[in-house]
Amino acid sequence: MPRYSYTCSRYCHWFYRWGNPNCNGKLPPGTMGLPIVGETLQFVVPDAICDISPFIRKKMARYGPIFRTSLFGEKTIVCTDPDINHYIIQQEGRSVLLWYTEALNKVFGQQGILAQHGAIHKHLKNQILRLVGPENLKANILTELDALIRGHLQSWARLATVDLKKATEDMLFDYAARKLISYDESKTPMKFQENFNAFMYGLFSFPLDIPGTKYNKCVQGRKNSMKIIKGIIKERKSSKMSHCDFLNHLLEEIEREDSFLNEAHVVDMVILILFAVQETTSTSSTLVLKFISKHPDVLAELTKEHEAILKIRRDNKESDMITWEEYKSMTFTHMVITELVRLANFGPALCRKVIRDVEVNGK
Repeated sequence: MPRYSYTCSRYCHWFYRWGNPNCNGKLPPGTMGLPIVGETLQFVVPDAICDISPFIRKKMARYGPIFRTSLFGEKTIVCTDPDINHYIIQQEGRSVLLWYTEALNKVFGQQGILAQHGAIHKHLKNQILRLVGPENLKANILTELDALIRGHLQSWARLATVDLKKATEDMLFDYAARKLISYDESKTPMKFQENFNAFMYGLFSFPLDIPGTKYNKCVQGRKNSMKIIKGIIKERKSSKMSHCDFLNHLLEEIEREDSFLNEAHVVDMVILILFAVQETTSTSSTLVLKFISKHPDVLAELTKEHEAILKIRRDNKESDMITWEEYKSMTFTHMVITELVRLANFGPALCRKVIRDVEVNGK
């Protein structure tokens, strides 16, 4: 009986210390949930993309805009106050650093842009902007996407029904994979998109890496995706052939004596760009139709703007392909896109790691 009492008291003390972590300053109010698991299960429950998650809303009602919790195995402070969040972002590099949980870093890669800081982060960011920056958008991407979308719209028009999100995912993955690594699925026995989807769909699941869990499938999907990318890199190095894609540029960058890049950076960068292109754009395309269907006046204004552009194009007997000037003239279209980004919860949180105490409202 004494041993039982002693063991029980130790567990009670451990549980208490978990819920009340030590801190040199003053922590916000909140609860830490169960040891290790924390409140992750409540956090990852599916919710509407156009609204604050029920977990966050419930915490805000009880504790206010700043509260503490534990998510994905990490002790976390959540802030929903826009002014304070703006201040925190301004402190990046001084009091806070860009940071994501170990679970996310594991699936996005320890050498990816999300896990880097300082000069390396800036260098990786510049490489991505080289691909999707305004100059490349103006010179290549705009007309390429115009032709791509036209072709798919014609094929979708022959179908009775279309799952827009899935169809857009397939379209964008095919385009991005070719643009990034000149990927041709017919030339490899491993199905890139199938493995990549397994990685993507388990990305925000509870990080329990045992067979059968969504997170385990996510990790395995990433490993298989990495094998495909590494196989293409190996083939490029052995053949010495040049390709007109982003991978060719990155491999040339690796060869430079002063380069920050290595092969691990390249693999993680390709995976991250594929995720950003496929997931956010397919979701936004689906949501914009939902929003427009509820606001016929918006649809009428969009139709008016685009028909005016087509009339000018026909009068001047110009090419059917979209031009940069036409794109820049779509004032109302850009307003709709901006409003979509405001309403849609594509990135539910920005993560930062505190490297020194931050005082908020005198606390």
